[in-house]
Amino acid sequence: MTWLELILCIVLAAIAILHTAWAIGLWVPIRDEARLVHAVVGAQGATRMPGPIPCALVASGLVVVILSIIAGPSVVRTVILIAAGVVLSLRGSLAWIPFWRRMTPVEPFATLDRRVYGPLCLMLGVGILVVAAT
Repeated sequence: MTWLELILCIVLAAIAILHTAWAIGLWVPIRDEARLVHAVVGAQGATRMPGPIPCALVASGLVVVILSIIAGPSVVRTVILIAAGVVLSLRGSLAWIPFWRRMTPVEPFATLDRRVYGPLCLMLGVGILVVAAT
């Protein structure tokens, strides 16, 4: 396993753990649901965290990506990694697109999205695409 693959797996695992916690109703790292929604959802009018199914689906998808990174070369692995890399890169790019800014103006999400979430998604997406290409 290369350093890039290791770093990607660690970061993706941390994000998967957060989504799993949210899926079972543990509001971390902010214990107040309303404040957590403002920090991680950011949509106008949102007052509750996404339900257990969407959170569990994100966590499961991240686990599939981690397992694909670890797996040996195959066509399925490459397809999964390319799809994940493209999705994460697109999500990261949204942080600076005006229509997304209008959809998610709530603070602190709006600032965190431009400074943390967007760049992190872009780096993960590009990193995964690099792994897929090697």
